[in-house]
Formats: sequence, structure tokens, C-alpha cells
Amino acid sequence: MKRDSKTYKMVLTALMAALCYIAFTYLKIPIPTIAGDKTALHVGNAFCVLAALLIGGTYGGIAGSLGMTIADLMDPAYISSAPKTFILKFCIGFIAGTVAHKFGHISKTDKKSDLIFWSTMASIAGLGFNVIMDPIVGYLYKRYLLEAEASAAKIMATYAAGTTLINAIVGTIVVVVLYVALRPALKKAGIQCNVE
Repeated sequence: MKRDSKTYKMVLTALMAALCYIAFTYLKIPIPTIAGDKTALHVGNAFCVLAALLIGGTYGGIAGSLGMTIADLMDPAYISSAPKTFILKFCIGFIAGTVAHKFGHISKTDKKSDLIFWSTMASIAGLGFNVIMDPIVGYLYKRYLLEAEASAAKIMATYAAGTTLINAIVGTIVVVVLYVALRPALKKAGIQCNVE
């Protein structure tokens, strides 16, 4: 199968979506908040960014969006967050991929310092977006669509902001370590896509 073909990228997108699903479903620490709501410490977003680095922002965003949304739909504690997850996880991947490939041209370099720098910048951009937008969108979503009390929605957003920040810091470290370690092996095996 040609490495630049749409079919090849779709297969990699499905694989990365499965990794996002597994990372969120099995590698998380749930944190109950109020009114039955939950947030979690997890590395699912890291795999969304990793997908964007490997296959580009659009496909990486789709992988994160699908994988994490399916994970939400399969868990009754998170099912009400699925629409929000679908949008925000796509944005994480798209932003990270744009930074890595359009600005950093990460797929065209083998220099380790460049790989570290641009995978870090892409992670900070994508996950930083999530640190800001997840609590804001979460508050608006819970307050106006799920009709939660304003004080309850604010408390839930505050909990989410804290865990999202921790997830972003840990996720950035995971992304950089995995990408820098895996990239040479994937390139040698011919698995990397031509993203740009």
C-alpha cells in the first residue's frame, strides 16, 4: 500500500484512534467531583498529539476525536461529555499537527534536537489549547445544555481545569519521549506518512 495514500492514512488513523481509546479507558485515574460528574487523570490526549505528529493534524485530530469519544460513549460516567470530547480532541490533534508539520516541518528532519523541540512545541500548543478550552466549554456545556446549577458547573469546571493541566504536563512528556524514541524505528520500517 502506498505510504501517501488515503487508505494508508485511514488505517493509521484507525490504529491511533484505538490507542487513544485504550489510553483513556485503561490508563486513567477517575476523580469524582459533584453531582455524579467525573474527571480523570489520563494520557489519552498524549496519543491524540502523537497521532498528529505521525500522520498529520487532520488525521491525528480525527483519531483523537473518534478514539476518545468512543471511550466516553462506552463509560456511563463520561457519556454526557462525548459531544464536547468529539470537538475538543479534534482541535488538539489539528493544532498539534499544524505546529509540528506546517511550522516545524517535523517530518522532514532527523535531527534529534529539532524532533524534541517541535514535538514539545506541538504538544504545548495542542494540549495548552485543551487546558484553556476544556474548562470553558465544559462549564458552558454543563450550565446551558445539561442545565446544571451555575455553582455546580463552576465547581466541575474548576476540577476539570486542574486535572486537564496535570494531564497536559504529563502528556507533553509522554509525547516527546515516545515520538523521539519511535520515530527512527517507524521511519526505518517505512511506516511514517508524508504529511506535508
